[in-house]
Parts: sequence; structure tokens; C-alpha cells
Amino acid sequence: MNKIKYGIIGAGTMAREHINNISIIEDAEVVALSDPDDHSLEKSKKIAPNEIKIFNNYIEMAEANLADVFLISSPNFTHYGIVKDLIKYNKHFLIEKPLCTNTADCIDLKKITTNYKSIVWIGMEYRYMPPVAKFIQNIHNNKIGDLKMLAIREHREPFLVKVNDWNRLSKNTGGTLVEKCCHFFDLMRYIIKSDPIQVYASGGQDVNHLDEEYNGEKSDILDNAYVIVDFANKVRASLDLCMFAENSNFQEELSAVGTKGKIETGVPSSKSGINKSEVFLNLRNKIKPDIETIEVDNKILQAGHHHGSTYYEHLKFLDCIKNKSNPEVSLNDGLIAVATGEAAEKSIKENRIVKMSEFNL
Repeated sequence: MNKIKYGIIGAGTMAREHINNISIIEDAEVVALSDPDDHSLEKSKKIAPNEIKIFNNYIEMAEANLADVFLISSPNFTHYGIVKDLIKYNKHFLIEKPLCTNTADCIDLKKITTNYKSIVWIGMEYRYMPPVAKFIQNIHNNKIGDLKMLAIREHREPFLVKVNDWNRLSKNTGGTLVEKCCHFFDLMRYIIKSDPIQVYASGGQDVNHLDEEYNGEKSDILDNAYVIVDFANKVRASLDLCMFAENSNFQEELSAVGTKGKIETGVPSSKSGINKSEVFLNLRNKIKPDIETIEVDNKILQAGHHHGSTYYEHLKFLDCIKNKSNPEVSLNDGLIAVATGEAAEKSIKENRIVKMSEFNL
């Protein structure tokens, strides 16, 4: 089979992670790159193993008809307009999270892609982190019985530096609980197999970016929060986020408790140098937990900052294209993840429980 060709829109940090991962997949290649920023284009072009055509305008890239896939890794606030502009080309889409910065735009994209013939896949790569994937598999295989509680903790470094620091303002990102945490709300829903019905959150901007201003606007992104999400099937989930905890060896930690016992795992920070993690299955009637070690090949680890998940996500995405199957992470999944994050942001601002019914999903 001929290689599946990617055209990447947005040449920043995440684009470089995608280039590195696609370059170690035999049946795929990046052939085009678009970004208005020449410095970003040059940095991304340098790491590519093959010749890449570069463009300052994504419409020009689309018109050149070089790619089978449009991979959108541009700033969050551009996703909505880019997808609307490019839908007429009938290419496959891999859209980095969040799908959009607000629920209303996600709903609009859902409407215009209802009968779309090609694949639309949302980049929720946390599903594909090897220890998380094993954790999920055990839950879905009923190893802990009926799931009742799910807890996710992320303790990490502050937001990375972006071109013009666009990610320092909530109007550009949707807010931290949309921009960063839609991953976790997607994980919750995927693991629990039910839809969220209400959200309560407490959070603030207490340490990071406090003195930063951009064109007269102060940075307003949360750097810590607790979020509780109730689901329709009576399962409840929590998120503990701290973005001034950069020395954590394990950036993400997950725990699930069911009627038979509990299961736990962690995802090493990309800076920790750890390439393995353990999944602990601790049943109520056993003295010692079952422990499974999950190791990721260093070649895959070195291709990105998400513990191999970007690589495994691309494998699944490419299989979906080849087999003409439905995407594992649909546009509707991206929509509900954004809506949950928006509900959490709203809960903090208005100091109340927010019902998901308020979003008319």
C-alpha cells in the first residue's frame, strides 16, 4: 500500500512531536506543513526525514493536493475556522485537542460533518498511553467489578511557551480546563461508558503567569483545580490538577475503584527518564495485588512528550483509514470533552454545580 501522506497545519511543538512519530511509522509520511510563522516552519522542517513542502497559508497547502490527511495542530482558537475552510477538500482529519475553544463551535462542526465521507478523528492521545490503555482494559474486562469511582491526578510543569504566548489567555484556549483537561474528561467518559450530567469545580490562578500581560490583558488561565464529575450511570469521577508541580516523577496517576477491588497506575513525566510503569490490581479478597509492568520502547519515548501515546494513536488512526472503519475518538467525543471542560470553568466562575443539560448537546 502507498504511504498515507500527512499535511500538518500548525508547525509548533505538537507538530514536531507528530513529525517525529510519523517518521518511525513505515506506511506514513509528512509531505506538507503550513504555518504563518517562518521560525516554526524551519524548526519543524529540520527534523523531518524527508523533503517537506512548506506553506504560510493552509488554503494554499490544501490546493496543492499533496496530502491524504489534514492534521490540525495550530492554536486552539483557529481549529473551528480551519475545519470549516477545509471540509470541502474531503480529506481525512486528525484534529488536536481541544476540538474548539467552546461548545457552540463544536456543535456547529458536528452539524457540518454529519455526512462527511472521510475520517474525522480528535487527538485524545491519553487513551493510548500504554499504562493507561492497560488500566482501561482491566476495568472494561470487569477485573474490579462494577466501577464506582475514578480519580485522575495530573501534577506537572506550567504551560509551555508558544508563539506570541497565545496560550496565556483563556479567550484563545477555552481556559485551562478545556485546553489541558479535555483529555481527562474524555478519559473519564471513555472509561466509565456513560455521559456526564453535572460538574462541580474549584480552582484558581495562584502561582503561574501572575504578572504577565498581553496587549493590556492579564493572563487569566487557571493553574490548579479540583473537578468532580457525576455521570448518568451513577459513577463519579474526580480530577486533581496542579501546574506548578514540575518535579513529579509521575505526571499522571489514575485510580479506579469497583465492587471487587481497585486498580491504579501512573504515567512517568517525560523529564523523569522513566520508561516503565506498573499497573496495580488490588482485589478485596486478595492479600497481595497483581502487578503488571508496562514498558515503552525508548525509540518511541524519544519521539514525543506523551509516553508513547502519539505513536500508538497514529497506528490506530492509520488502521481506521485503511479499514474504512469508524474513528475511535469521534468528533462527538471531542465535543463532549470540551463541554465538560467549559462546564468546569463555568462552575469555578459562578461558584455552583453546572448541569450538562445547560449546553443543549
